[in-house]
Amino acid sequence: MIAKMKFVSLSGPKADIDRMVNKYLSKYEIHLENALTALGEEQHLVPYVQKNPYKDLLATAGIYTKLLPPDTAAGPEIPLTDAIDLIGEVDSRLTGLREKKSELDAELLNLRESLKKIEPYQGLEYDLKAILDFHFISYRFGKLPKEYFEKFRTYVDENTGAIFLVSGEDETYVYGVYFVSKEEAHKVDATYASMHFERLFISDEYSGTPQDAYRILSDQVAEKERELREIEGEMADLLNKEGGSLLAAEKKLRDLSSNFDVRRMAACTESKKDTFYILCGWMDADDVEKFRNEIANDPKVVCLVQEDEKKMNVEPPTKLKNPAFFRPYEMYVKMYGLPNYNEFDPTILVALTYSFIFGIMYGDVGQGLCLMIGGFLLYKKKHSDLAGIISMAGIFSTIFGFMFGSIFGFEEVIPALWLRPREEMITLPGVGSINTILVCAIVFGMFLTLVTMVLHIMNYSKQKNVQETYFGTNSFAGIIFYGLVVVMIILVFSGHTVPAASLFGVLIALSALAMFFKEPLTKIIEKEKGPKIEGGLVMFLVQGFFEMFEVCLSYFSNTLSFVRIGAFAVSHAAMMSVVLMLAGAENGGSPNWVVVVLGNLFVMGIEGLIVGIQVLRLEFYELFSRYYRGDGKPFVSSLRMKKSEG
Repeated sequence: MIAKMKFVSLSGPKADIDRMVNKYLSKYEIHLENALTALGEEQHLVPYVQKNPYKDLLATAGIYTKLLPPDTAAGPEIPLTDAIDLIGEVDSRLTGLREKKSELDAELLNLRESLKKIEPYQGLEYDLKAILDFHFISYRFGKLPKEYFEKFRTYVDENTGAIFLVSGEDETYVYGVYFVSKEEAHKVDATYASMHFERLFISDEYSGTPQDAYRILSDQVAEKERELREIEGEMADLLNKEGGSLLAAEKKLRDLSSNFDVRRMAACTESKKDTFYILCGWMDADDVEKFRNEIANDPKVVCLVQEDEKKMNVEPPTKLKNPAFFRPYEMYVKMYGLPNYNEFDPTILVALTYSFIFGIMYGDVGQGLCLMIGGFLLYKKKHSDLAGIISMAGIFSTIFGFMFGSIFGFEEVIPALWLRPREEMITLPGVGSINTILVCAIVFGMFLTLVTMVLHIMNYSKQKNVQETYFGTNSFAGIIFYGLVVVMIILVFSGHTVPAASLFGVLIALSALAMFFKEPLTKIIEKEKGPKIEGGLVMFLVQGFFEMFEVCLSYFSNTLSFVRIGAFAVSHAAMMSVVLMLAGAENGGSPNWVVVVLGNLFVMGIEGLIVGIQVLRLEFYELFSRYYRGDGKPFVSSLRMKKSEG
């Protein structure tokens, strides 16, 4: 159901807007509209332009409150000046500490890189400074893959005229340095490269042996880490000390900032003497009465309620208000689109039809109970709408499980209260023997199609749309055409004669002609000037013929689409019979219960998913497409949301 909305205009002295919002309006849900747009015909109105001075401060406070432990409690309310001073002081101190931390992080990163470079050469017992100062001898620091090192020792090391010193190794590489005369360096470099030697460059920042350099760097890293821990501890102590006050300051600023967001939607009367604000929006009809009673004795607040929605310059928003039992199905409705304020809310219809159809296609007492209980527990724990839908669908699956006499696939345990989908057959004149559940599915589909046509007429009659109310595919003409054809089909296939067949034929022909000539008939009723048929008579007749052919084809295909309801009921029973056959239960012996359990779990998972999607397809394509547009504007109460966050 869609909550009844009323358009309210609030007015009072400009300087009193904060008091009004904090004392009264923040307690209610209101969908604010831009007052200049909503009151477009009013004169002498100007925007309520004023920069929000708390926006930046609130953002700064939010940065620091996110760093607080989750269990930090807000302190008592503090004055605005104290809140501003506190946030400024904390920001100043933490900014300085963050800058120091950033410098230390950069220094620590460089030290760790240097430490990483020198680590593999700790086994080299020579002064690095002396090696790096060589002028007549070339040197190359680097690493060799271990799989090539033995070949290097055997074929290369003693035949190049170079000296290779091993300094360390890891799981993949052997690290070291080789020395060679400058005249032979280019030849030796090529030979080492053939052994996949990879050069590593050592800078002149090191002093002493690699082991000495590694020890000095390790000490420096430890010292920087200690300094970093001290700064982080100082930051944490500051946040812990001022945490409660920060939360209180943030709440104060959030309340004030939300009032400035309200001002963006307000307008002001332009006057030389007194200036008044005007605030407009939509409220639930029940809330309007409570609000008016609360401000009745406040001379500074005036509330006007516009009863005539036709005089509004803005469209009312849609606020769904359904019983808790059906509320999870709002998820499916919103997936297609929120209903227009003047449209029928299909939530309850979707809840009933979706669950009912799911139950037919998935009729099993045991599996239905599993869905019902599992979905209910998940809904209670996680508050998931999908879990609530699964639980309700499980109820109908259980009901139809009793109707079909099936419990975890076993059909001998309980009697079928109605029929067994795979076995029950019916004979139709001119068709022969056919599965009963398939026929019932088509009849049910015809019934739902007629219901959606009635809803279509209700929706468009509210909007005074003549064509869609009387002459469209789903209008009065359409329901007469389709309804009479359905009645004739049921009578013929049930072995009865069609009473007053000629009258039926005349009514069907007249309804078809009404749909054929819908555009000129609409223009005649609405007394539009100009030609009633545009584009010429021949083109109109050709176009109308193909449109009527498409209409008849859509009636047929949409009705036939409901066969899937019965088909899945049969396939579900067939799949479970396969599971029981694999478990050896059809031979009358004791079944393999492991196979039974696993087979049920598999069927519940795969077929439950497929059936859920197929039912949703029927809802969207076969039902919604006939009566539902879903182009509504959502009701957004941003003011109350911000207050509650504070």
